[in-house]
Parts: sequence; C-alpha cells; structure tokens
Amino acid sequence: MELDAAELEKLSGLGELLLGYAVNIVAGIVILLVGWILAGWIRRLVLRLLDRTPRMDRTLKPVLASIARYVVLIFVLVAVLAQFGVQTASIIALLGAAGIAVGLALQGTLQNIAAGMMLLFLRPFQVGEYISADGIDGTVEEIGLFVTQMTTFDGLYRSVPNAKLWNATITNYDRRPTRRLDLKIGISYGDDIAAAQKLLLGLLQGDARVKEDPAPQVLVETLADSSVVLVLRCWSAKGDFWPLCYDLRQAAKESLEAEGFTIPFPQREVRVVHEDGAEDGRREALD
Repeated sequence: MELDAAELEKLSGLGELLLGYAVNIVAGIVILLVGWILAGWIRRLVLRLLDRTPRMDRTLKPVLASIARYVVLIFVLVAVLAQFGVQTASIIALLGAAGIAVGLALQGTLQNIAAGMMLLFLRPFQVGEYISADGIDGTVEEIGLFVTQMTTFDGLYRSVPNAKLWNATITNYDRRPTRRLDLKIGISYGDDIAAAQKLLLGLLQGDARVKEDPAPQVLVETLADSSVVLVLRCWSAKGDFWPLCYDLRQAAKESLEAEGFTIPFPQREVRVVHEDGAEDGRREALD
C-alpha cells in the first residue's frame, strides 16, 4: 500500500516533532545532571572561600554554602523548564503556585527554617558549645536551615528540628568563661564543724584550678537527718569544671577520713517488741 504525499508529509512532521521532544528530554536531563554537580561544586567552593575569611563565624558557613547551592538548583530548574518551551512568566507563576502549595503542606518545615534564621541571628548558641534545651543535651556541630546537628556527651549523633530548640529554654554551658562549683560533703554531728571547714577550705585554696576571685568558701548548707552537710563553693574555668569536681570529691573524702572525721551514711534503727515487753534493737545501713 503506497502512501500519498499528504500522508508522507504528516509522518515526516510527526517524526520531526518526536525527534524534537527527544532532543529536549536529553538536553533537560543533561542540564539537570550538570546543574546538580555544579551546585555541589559551588557549595564546596563557598565553604573554602569562607574558611579563608578569618572574621567569618563558623556557625554561618554551612548555612551560606547551602543557600548558594539552592540558588543554583533553582536556576537549573528554570533552565530545564525553559528547554521544554515554558515561558518565563509561566515559570514564575508555576513557582509561585508551587511555593504556596508547599508552604501549606510543609508548615512545620517552614517553622524550622524561620527558627533556624532566628537562632543564627540571635545566637543563643554557636558551633562547638554544649547546650541543654528541654531535655536535649549535646555539643552543637552544625546549625542548618531545617535541623541542628549535635553530638551527645557519650558520642551519639542527634538531629534536632530548629523549631524545637527555638521554643525551648536553652542553657548554654560554654558561653561564659567560668562556672561555679557546689560540692556537698556530709560530716557527723559529733565532728568539729569549724575544723572540717578549715580542712576543706585548704583543699580549695591549694588547687590551682580554683579561682581566687570570687574567693572559695566552705559553708554549712543544711542539717540533714544523719549528717551536717557542708558545701564546697568555688569558681573555675569551664574546661576545668568536671575534672575539678571529681578530684575534689575524692580528695575531700580522703582528707576528712585521714583527720578522723566521719562521713556518715543513712542508717535505720529497728526495735522489736516482744509480748513480754522486752525489746531487741539493731541498726541497719540503708542503701
């Protein structure tokens, strides 16, 4: 069966149309792949340039690099759509409509972005600082657009939505250069309180990690059920806080026992009354 000239012309036009679509699809895929690679390269380039800027806060570096990557990806998307003949006005309208739809669908995500911007602007914490916020503890590794990455004290990775941190009360343990240490030690009611205070104060004054101003103190905090509780109060650099706490606790126990002081522990006295009225008594240590 032979085709007439009109049919051949239609087939030729259809072939050219399909060929044009195929070329556009291939070109769009190539632009998308190249753009994706270029966006990653731009992000790394921005990070390297910011690392060379001495005054740039390291908290802002990953955020600015991510913004640069997203900007490149947006241009790549526009270029891919333009490859298929979509007009610029149509692209803008499409992005606007998509933005509204995404905004309605991802309200929580947008809250995280807004919270991340506020955290970067107000800076209640920075990268490298140890914080606690509503039961969330850890060292801040990176503040992103959506989440803040942290490492716990025992080395675990933690990803926290920015909105959760923004809506919580944040305690920053590293913002101030010094911290106050309150260490409680109990002595027996029969011990000499003044002598124990003098001994413990000597421990504080003899440790180079203890700040001289404010001056260290040994105070009677409370009269407990089985002991007189003394509190060793001193100030130290934030980096010395925990080592000093552990060392003072051990040194206080050893020094008090060496000088004859008693560090009491909770006890319970049990009395058993028999039918004839006799009593048996014994003491038991409480765990």
